Amino acid sequence: MKLMFASDIHGSLPATERVLQLFAESGAQWLVLLGDLLNHGPRNALPEGYAPAQVAGRLNEQAARIIAVRGNCDSEVDQMLLNFPITAPWQQVLMDNQRLFLTHGHLFGPDNLPPLGAGDVLVYGHTHLPVAERRDEIIHFNPGSVSIPKGGNVASYGMLDEKVLRVIALNDQRVIAQVTINP
Repeated sequence: MKLMFASDIHGSLPATERVLQLFAESGAQWLVLLGDLLNHGPRNALPEGYAPAQVAGRLNEQAARIIAVRGNCDSEVDQMLLNFPITAPWQQVLMDNQRLFLTHGHLFGPDNLPPLGAGDVLVYGHTHLPVAERRDEIIHFNPGSVSIPKGGNVASYGMLDEKVLRVIALNDQRVIAQVTINP
């Protein structure tokens, strides 16, 4: 299974266009959106090319291939613009020997883990910081933010391919971090 992950778009049309271009080129089966899709939120500056209605329109073109969770900046009004569900606080993707627990990161996250088993993967956004590492028996994966990176990082997204989770720079495709999930 090949998955692409993007988080914290925050209404940026240029970031959305780049994500959709990379998704089309990637061969990924699903685009996993980890919340904060349309609104920038009161703690963030406006991202480049802030155009939430156009972002919704572009994402809707891929609605049948999107798995999404709700972020702390997502609202029921946002859901009215989107043709795929975004109101679930978490989702799961089941694989052969583990599961991916998908969440935005404000309810469940590294400091408030959901019930996970050895080898499971916590996939989250929210912090805008890329992470790909094993902590005890759980793998933590955060693709960073495609629009408002923090901590001196560049805009980034994630890929799962051949049991390897990678955080990849949005613009130059450089691998920022990676971790192999259990076979």
